Amino acid sequence: MRKILILVAGGSGSRMGSDVPKQFLLLNGKPVLLHTLEQAHQADLALEIVVVLPATQLERWNALCREHACAVSHQTVAGGATRYESVRNGLSAVSASITSPAQTVIGIHDGVRPYLPEEFLQRCFSEASEKGTAIPCLPVTDSLRQQIGDRYSAVDRSRFFLMQTPQCFRADLGLRAYAGEEQSGFTDDASVLEQADIALHFVAGERWNIKITYPGDLAVAAALLAGK
Repeated sequence: MRKILILVAGGSGSRMGSDVPKQFLLLNGKPVLLHTLEQAHQADLALEIVVVLPATQLERWNALCREHACAVSHQTVAGGATRYESVRNGLSAVSASITSPAQTVIGIHDGVRPYLPEEFLQRCFSEASEKGTAIPCLPVTDSLRQQIGDRYSAVDRSRFFLMQTPQCFRADLGLRAYAGEEQSGFTDDASVLEQADIALHFVAGERWNIKITYPGDLAVAAALLAGK
């Protein structure tokens, strides 16, 4: 099985209260995205990795790789105006080299989810190879309420799940799904696959596979990556 991981990073850092895009924020002395890249490589040395960034950030990324002596081989691709376009650009960059789509699994991962344990990554790719797709998710553990007008009503949390990445799929399925037009309901790769009538196979997520969004997330990620 050939395995390809596309890291999509297009965040602005606005919710971090920073002018620096969150993928470039320093985490234990290195950019967040570099940690994600290295974690993926360490989890599977055979993994082919593609990094998708806004075109205006590619030069900066290359400079950061030189500054931090990045030794992980990867391809860089300019993203689009939306996440959907960015993923499609990443897929387009590798599609010509895929000679056996049914024997190739592609994972789409948020570049700002730097904690990527080997067992978790391997499980996502293995399940996608067997089932066609593998979408990691976690059950909601907090109580939930839904706002309707000025009232808040309790909802059954057992019916809701938190979606994570990498969301993996066989190349023959994913390339077909991303050949369509973007729709407003596309929130992740699972929704794109679903729109193309491709069955989703859900797998257990990783509790600490956090997405760097707010300042406190950096402290948690720093502890995780330091083995604490």
